[in-house]
Amino acid sequence: MLPTPGAHIYGQKLVDLLGAWHGASRPSSQLLAEGVRQLVLDGRLPPGTRLPAERELAAALDVSRTLVARALERLREDDFVASRRGAGSWVKLPDSRRGNEMHGGWFPSNDPGMINLAQATPGAPPEMRGAVERAQVRLAEQLGDHGYQPHGLPALRTRIAERYTARGLPTNPEQILVTNGAQHAFALVLRAVVAPGERVLVEHPTYPNAVEALRGHGVTPVAVPMTDDGWDLELLNATLRQTAPRLAYLIPDFHNPTGVRLDAEGRSRLATTLARTCTNAVIDETLIDIDLTGEEPPPPMASFTERAITIGSAGKSFWGGLRLGWIRASEEFVQRLVLGRAAVDLGTPVLEQLVLAELLDDAEPVLARRREETRQRLDVLVAALREHLPEWRFRLPDGGLSLWCDVGEPISSRLAVAAEAHAVRLAPGARFSVNGSLERWIRVPYTLPGERLVEAIQRLAAAAGSVRPGPAPNPLTVPIA
Repeated sequence: MLPTPGAHIYGQKLVDLLGAWHGASRPSSQLLAEGVRQLVLDGRLPPGTRLPAERELAAALDVSRTLVARALERLREDDFVASRRGAGSWVKLPDSRRGNEMHGGWFPSNDPGMINLAQATPGAPPEMRGAVERAQVRLAEQLGDHGYQPHGLPALRTRIAERYTARGLPTNPEQILVTNGAQHAFALVLRAVVAPGERVLVEHPTYPNAVEALRGHGVTPVAVPMTDDGWDLELLNATLRQTAPRLAYLIPDFHNPTGVRLDAEGRSRLATTLARTCTNAVIDETLIDIDLTGEEPPPPMASFTERAITIGSAGKSFWGGLRLGWIRASEEFVQRLVLGRAAVDLGTPVLEQLVLAELLDDAEPVLARRREETRQRLDVLVAALREHLPEWRFRLPDGGLSLWCDVGEPISSRLAVAAEAHAVRLAPGARFSVNGSLERWIRVPYTLPGERLVEAIQRLAAAAGSVRPGPAPNPLTVPIA
């Protein structure tokens, strides 16, 4: 069954989104189809969006109608566009049965030769196997019960609370709600706090799935640009006063994607601003354990203000496959979330909670090795970029799992398309934007083994050479699947 056409995008707006879609190359139906496909994969052309008529789009692009018709035919063949006589053409996503590789974005590829730089998530540590074995023994204690834990297992909540207390933020288990990942945690908070049509302040750039959650809830994101060094707190203050958002979503600890951390003075100023504007804030701490500075960390944001609702995750610290996160807030707010949770889900799987509780029993050796491994991979990535893409500029991150790279030209979406042809999957800068901008930027994670990172950058350098003006790119030095 064909999807129902939705909102209409006019020709000039689509031209604006495409940007310099053919670069210095001669316009072709293939390049136009690739540009539209990337807009779909970036989420800037949602499924159901009605496309301009061929004549209108050809005039807006200043190309022939034949070229537009051939591009649309390519997109129909790839299942990114559907058409019906009398109804025109509109955007769709390929049938999932054709494989995740068609969807691009963050989805893993089924192609073993594809290097995935769209995800910034490490593999599981060696200790995972032992934690699973111990959790299986403890599972016997749970089998006589119903298995539903809307708050989370008491043992796990206790361990999470102890970790906050050790960081200087006294916390009891009743302030912890275990969730199915940090994204689930954010969705629960949104549902409890924000009504459709209200505004939520976000940094720009920001974590893409948070923006998707806002849009899925019918919320308007209000973007505050980051500076080269982090947060413009004066601008953030002014934006809070002028727009009066219902909530703020902030990542002060190793911001995704830039990797910067807000210092103690900045946290104090931010807390004052939140108090003066009566704004609650979701503080995303999913990357808190990936500290690459070796310095004494600033206190948690929630120690500066009671308006902070903190969310955390096991995904970056231990393993994304656990699908576990949590919320740290007041006891009253946690209970409010629990009462409303049944409309979304009935709790979090027990076995995974037991595994995480085992890992948290002696977490520091695991996390120390994770940080050291991450530092080494970052060094490898930086060396590879300086050798193969020396024109790219970046700030070394304070922590986290990715470099935010200025590629020098507004070509990141085109680069992501070209990189796929070289068996590298990227998340272009626009993916981290609220409005489809940030085309000069690319996020490059360093979660893969060193030799795989070098291979990825060699391929990426060849792809970059194919989309920018200048001499023909150097031949690849690695095999392409």
